[in-house]
Formats: sequence, structure tokens, C-alpha cells
Amino acid sequence: MLAAMMVATITASAQFEPGTISIQPKVGGVISKVSNMPKVNFDFSDLGGYNYDIDKSFYGGALIGAEFEYQITNQFSAAAGLNYSMQGCQWEDFELRNGSNSSKVKDLQIELGYLNLPVVANFYLFKGFAIKTGVQFGFLLSAKCKATNELKLDGVNSTRDYSVDIKDNYNKLDISIPIGASYQVPTVPIYIDARYNLGLTKLQKELSAGEEANKNQVFQLTVGYKFAL
Repeated sequence: MLAAMMVATITASAQFEPGTISIQPKVGGVISKVSNMPKVNFDFSDLGGYNYDIDKSFYGGALIGAEFEYQITNQFSAAAGLNYSMQGCQWEDFELRNGSNSSKVKDLQIELGYLNLPVVANFYLFKGFAIKTGVQFGFLLSAKCKATNELKLDGVNSTRDYSVDIKDNYNKLDISIPIGASYQVPTVPIYIDARYNLGLTKLQKELSAGEEANKNQVFQLTVGYKFAL
């Protein structure tokens, strides 16, 4: 165990020496939403005077991937990675009623699966702590609209799950600007990375008259094990 700790400490220190190439497998969580996504509005005045304004909320997903880093100087490095990220947006649950009948819509969301290629420059303010920015290219693998509908009709309850493939409506390439910071634990090569990815490209292939472009807004927090090659 003592030998393993010594090797880990040496590896962690050596990563920041100029000329070092390292790899960092990572996993983490994603909190995302889509800009300019319309609210879901309902006005059923003839069914009891209900007026709903269902706003959108954040979507929680996961990320898994790896990143290669080349240490150019003690203060500067370049990195490129590849990861799979679950992104999207969702709306608040809502219920429509008409007397004893009701329809409750739950988990209305758009799920987007991306294969992302981030390329970033790391600026080390001090050993182990870096701020970073660059560009990320995302390739859309899947896009679905999902919801669960709980119905109560004439005293009979039923539940239906909906899933619609909407990939054909979205652009395959998504470009964003990652901005973030990372920190390596001093004694072991464990790496904590936080980034905000600001989407630049529109998601939809076509826009209706007066419709604003939707863009990804993603915050990710990952933990990785970094070691020199």
C-alpha cells in the first residue's frame, strides 16, 4: 500500500512537467436547459376557467468519457477529449380537470444524446488548479420528446407513456464554448472539473416565422483519474 501511494504521488507530480502527456477517464453529472424553448400554455375557460402557464425547468443527465492533455509549460497545457453527454430540457408537471375527469402530464421533456469533442486550453494559476476555455463540437446521436400521461376518465384510471423520435428536426452538429476550472487533489491523481458549455448553433433545422433559435446551455461536473502515459 505504501508503494502504491508513492507511485500515485510521483505520477501526480509528474503530470504537470512540460512534455508530459496524460489521460483522464471521467464520469459526472449534467444540468442543462435549452434557450428560448417556449412555455406550454393552456387556456380552457370553457372547462372551468383554468389558465396554465407551464414553465420549463432544468434537465438532469450524466456524462462519461476521457480526455488527453499535453503539458506545454508549467502554466499552460492543451487538452482534447471525447465524451457522451445526456442533455435536454423539461417542463413542470401540470394537470387539466373537467369535473371528475382529469389528465395529468408528468415528466414532459426533450432528451438529447450527444457525442462531444471538446478542445480546450488550460491555464494553471497554481499547481493543480487551472481555468480553461476552448471549443466543443457535439454530434447528435438521439433526440426524443417524452411524457407520461395519467388519465382519469369516468372513474377509470390509466397511465400512458409517450416517446417520439424528433432527431430529424434537429441539426446534427452543435458547437459550443466551454468555460470552466479544474483542480487536482494534491496527494492522488483525482481530477475535479466544472464547465459551462455555451451553445452557439441553433438546434432546429427550420424556424417558423417569429420563432427564436433554441441553443444548448449545459453545466457539467466530472470526476476523473488522471495518469501519465
